This record gives sequence, structure tokens and C-alpha cells, in this order.
Amino acid sequence: MKKFTLFAASLFVGLCAQAQIFSDDFESYATGSYLCPQSPYWRTWSGSGDNTPEDVMISDQNANSGTKSIFFQGSSAGGPSDVLFDFQQLYNSGVFTLNMSFYVEQDKGAYFNFQGANAVGSSYALEVFMSNGSIQLKEGATTNTEGVYPEAAWFDLTIVCNMSTKVWEAKIDGVSIGKWTQTVNSVRYVDLFPTGSDDIFYVDDVSFDHAAYTPATLNASAADLNMNALIAGQTGTPTLTIVNAGSTTITSLNVSLTYNGATLNQSVTGLNLAAGATTDVNMSPVALVAGVNLAKAYITGVNGAADNMASDDTSQRFVNPVLPAPGKVVVGEEGTGTWCQYCPRGAVFMDQYAANFGAYWAGVAVHNGDPMTIAEYDAGMNFSGYPSAKVDRGTAVDPSAMTNNFYTRIQTAPKAVVAVGANYTASIGKLDLSGTFTFNSAANNNYKVVFVLTEDGVTGTGSGYAQSNAYAGGGLGPMGGYENLPNPVPASQMVYDHVARAMGPIFGGYANSFPATVAAGSTHTVNYTFMLPSTWNTNSMHVIIMLVAPNGTIDNAGYVSFAEAVSNPYISGTAAGVTEITELEAAFKIFPNPATTQVNFSFDLSSTSEVSLKVMDMSGKVLTARDYSAMNGQQVVAYDTKAFASGVYLVEVSINGKVQTKRLIIE
Repeated sequence: MKKFTLFAASLFVGLCAQAQIFSDDFESYATGSYLCPQSPYWRTWSGSGDNTPEDVMISDQNANSGTKSIFFQGSSAGGPSDVLFDFQQLYNSGVFTLNMSFYVEQDKGAYFNFQGANAVGSSYALEVFMSNGSIQLKEGATTNTEGVYPEAAWFDLTIVCNMSTKVWEAKIDGVSIGKWTQTVNSVRYVDLFPTGSDDIFYVDDVSFDHAAYTPATLNASAADLNMNALIAGQTGTPTLTIVNAGSTTITSLNVSLTYNGATLNQSVTGLNLAAGATTDVNMSPVALVAGVNLAKAYITGVNGAADNMASDDTSQRFVNPVLPAPGKVVVGEEGTGTWCQYCPRGAVFMDQYAANFGAYWAGVAVHNGDPMTIAEYDAGMNFSGYPSAKVDRGTAVDPSAMTNNFYTRIQTAPKAVVAVGANYTASIGKLDLSGTFTFNSAANNNYKVVFVLTEDGVTGTGSGYAQSNAYAGGGLGPMGGYENLPNPVPASQMVYDHVARAMGPIFGGYANSFPATVAAGSTHTVNYTFMLPSTWNTNSMHVIIMLVAPNGTIDNAGYVSFAEAVSNPYISGTAAGVTEITELEAAFKIFPNPATTQVNFSFDLSSTSEVSLKVMDMSGKVLTARDYSAMNGQQVVAYDTKAFASGVYLVEVSINGKVQTKRLIIE
């Protein structure tokens, strides 16, 4: 097994007779011997690894029943044990039930997956991840369900796969943790594999059953229950997926949802749900509360009567939303480019995070090598491969793997809470921003501020806006619809979201954002000004104001839509204690830019001014500096750039103490 993602689970109770096909409690095997040579139902992933470390040994150190089990322990590369429980044939209809007992050591993890084809590695029907008491079941990029299990204790995990109705269910110790509708409805093997160094687990009492499924005449089956919110305090609109698992068309039914002591009722009429078809019922909005609570949905009154199979009328899951630290916003910066054939994956997951996390998530697509690139922003992210992403400027990960980092960061108390305000002069495109920071604890001037603008719905007509697409044709599986688009996707069919449009004054943050000493409980405001091109759609833009910690990570951020920023109070630089970083667009310009052998710095000053000028590399190292004690009127200062290597540089100019930083590109 050489693939790891997250997983989801679901429940089904059907009307069918089951007979156990095979069970294994490992009691008949010799302790300390390898498993696979002793039973035709077990084999290694490679098929040639019996009696090698790829095989797994029989242990008498821990057992759910009797005295023996099989033991898995990860290494730094995952494994080496990688064994398959072989069902001897491919099951793709009827009801298949798998049961395994697990013992996962405290603060450790476990993993297994269902192989959905006879050829090992060609189809991953379901993946199951266990870590630190939490279990997730996932099909591809979709998390179907999740729950909790007891650490350092034996528990039974049962997965019931009704491949006729496509409704699957997972249970821990006999209690359902969720149902879902499954896309890949076939199973041949279970693959047990420790995916990393933190996986330490035992497995015992493995068995599977299969039975034919005969649909009832009238049967509405409750499948996916989705609260459509993940964070305590978020309001979601719950949906229940209903499958017509009978032979009679369903025209009406009632749905009830119980959660946090309340019951919501929904009558659904005007249906024309044919046998085998599915529909989603939307219920009234529900606010998630902190802690583990059971959400339970059930169906009644199918076509005005009780249906013929009450056992599958209920779907439930345990809801344990994340409790965010007060005022915390997490920033996710994704490295992407239209030239990058796997970057559609980043776009799909960025949209998913925005939908799941709402106002707690500030997503930025930082483009590379295409018309949407901001050179300084791109260089500052320093991605070594694409697509890549960083959460609060931590370690780079694949865009699909930001969820766990988000959960960690959203629960981390920030140094300060950020409020965003703005004034916008549409006639000239001038956007004045104020970021007001209320400090929860003491800080200093090693904390810095960065201002970012993003835009959704960005389009273009040139070839640079066509998106390379490795997912075309579906050979790599589903990817948010990109599997149905060509390679490349023409510019006329592409719309880009979360696009970084402007960043300032410097990637690492303005060095003089705050005083040398910042007291806990104090409030400080920082101003910055952007000049917006008329082609940008402010109705689709967001403002992000980041508080950068001394180690370069993002401590916190303010994140609002453009309209919200303008509607919020703007605190101007005339107020006491405000740090003003001004663009000085009318006073200072750079040309040509990009430059080759010479660059000109133009000043247009209405009065005699103190001016200083620095040219720095991207790390902030000063390469050259000049001071002008009494500059006035229109002045042009020429710099020889022959000795400068090609690349992106920063030009910092101070005019009477007001500082501006611009990018200079030398080719």
C-alpha cells in the first residue's frame, strides 16, 4: 500500500440474511511467526514478501480475545509491514460486512484501506485513518464521516457496505458514527499498513460476511447526514441524503433532526424519486455548539405511510466542532500557476476550505509564472514545488493537506486581534486601509504588518490564462470537475478565485509597524494605501491584514470582504498613535521597470523634503543607500544596475519620515 489520504464512514442496516464467510482470531498461529504463509486469506502488498518484514508477525503481547493478535509499528518511511486481508473474490453487489478489533496505543495512529479491484493498487474504495483518538473515513478527497475511538483500549470497528443501494455505514462498538453514499461500490481486499512513525496498533478478531440484498417495496433509506459546518459557533444548513432503496417511486416523506436538545421537522412533497435515485433534503439552519453531541436524522411518513424497512430510516453522527481561539483567523497561501498541470488540485481544495471554514479562513492563491503573478509575493513564499501551500506561513504542504494545520492554528490564541477598516475613493481607485490591533499579550516592534488584496472571478483572454490540467479524462480520478475539462483548459473556460492582486508594503512585514514596547491590552493602528486599477472588480475582492510574528509566521489576520472593509470604521493617520505607511504614488515612481542597465527614480515634491532611498534584496539586505537632505520639485535620480543580478529587488523610499516600498525587477 503506497497511498495515504483521509477517510469517511457510513451506516447501513438492511433486510437480508448474512452468513459469516471467514473469521480469524490468530489463535491457531505460532507466536513470533509471519502471518501470510499460514492462511490463504492473507498476503503481502507486493505478493512476494511473505516471511519478510513486509509480512506481519503473530504477537502474544496484546489480544482482544484469546492471547494472540497481529502487531503493526511504523517507521520513518511508513511500514514496513503491509498486508492484505483477501476476500478471495471481488464483491460488488449485495451487503458486505467487515469487522475488525483494533488497539491503538495512546497518542499513536493506525491506517487501513479497502481495495476496490482485483489488481492491487488500482482502486481505493475507502481509506480509514486513526490518530490520537480520532477516526476519519474518506473516499478520494471527500471525507464521508468521522468519530472518536478509545485510545489504548480494544474496540470493534464494523463497516457495512450495501453495494446495491450504495449506502455504507461505520460503527464503533456497535454504535453508528455515520452513513454515506459511496461512489466505488466494490471490495476485494483490506490493506493494513502503518503510514508513519506514529502508527502503533494491534488487530484481532477479523471477519467478513456477505449476503444478497432484496429491495423492499417501499423503502426510503437515510444516508449522508451533513451539518455543513465544522466550527463551534458556525451556522450550517443540515442536509440528509435519502436513497430510494425500494421498488416504489417516492413522492413525499417527513424528515426530523435532533441536535443539542432541539428537534427540527421538515415535510417534503412533490418528489418523484425513482427506485435507486437519491435526493438531498435541506433543513433549517443550526448553530454548532462546543463539545461532542449526537446529531440524528430519521425518516417517517413515506408516501404518507410507514415504509417497509424501518431499520435504515435513521442516520446519525457525533458532531464535535473545533472551538476557535477568540478573534483568530488562519491564512492559507497556495502556490499555483496556470502552467502547472496538477495545480487544479490546489484550486479545488482552496474552494473547499473557503466553504468549510468561512470567515475563519483567509485563502490566497499566490501565482507563479503567469499573468496573475506578483513577483515579490511569489518570491517570498519560496515554494520548491507546485502546487504547494503554507498555513500561517508554516511548513509547506500539499494544498489537500492543510486541514490538520488549520485545526491546530485556529485553536492557537493569537498575540492580537485584528479589525479592518477602509476608505475608498472610486474615482481614482484609492483604497485607504486601517488595521487596528488589540494585543492580548505584550509584544514589541519585531511584530510586523502585511496588507493583501485578493479577488475572485478573475478571467483573462491570453494564452497565459489557459490552465494546464493533468486531471483531464479522469485517469487520475475525480477532481472537482477538472476531470471533465480538456488539457489545457482554454482561457475562455477558466475563472480563478482567491487571486493575490496586491501585497504591501513588503512580504515580511513593515519593520516599524509598532512601538518598541507594546503593552498587553493596548491598541495600535497601522494605515496603508493601495491604488486599484479600474479593471479589478471590488465586488469580488477581500482584504487581509496580517500580523507577522518575529519568526516569520503569521500570528493572526483580519479578513473581510471589500464591502465590509469600507463599511467598517476607518482610523486615519491623523489620529494619535497611528502608524501610517503611505504609497506616495504621486511623489515617487520607478522607470523603466523591469530595468536592465539603468533605473530612474522620479520624485515630484510640492515642498522641500528630507528623502532617503535604499535598494535591498528580497531578504532585506541593503545593497545601496542614498540620502537627500533638501530635495524639492521634480527630480530624477539615475542608478546604474549593471552590477545587479537579474531578479526582484525592493526599493524603500522615505519622504519626510513617511516610508514606501516598491518592487524593482532587473532583467
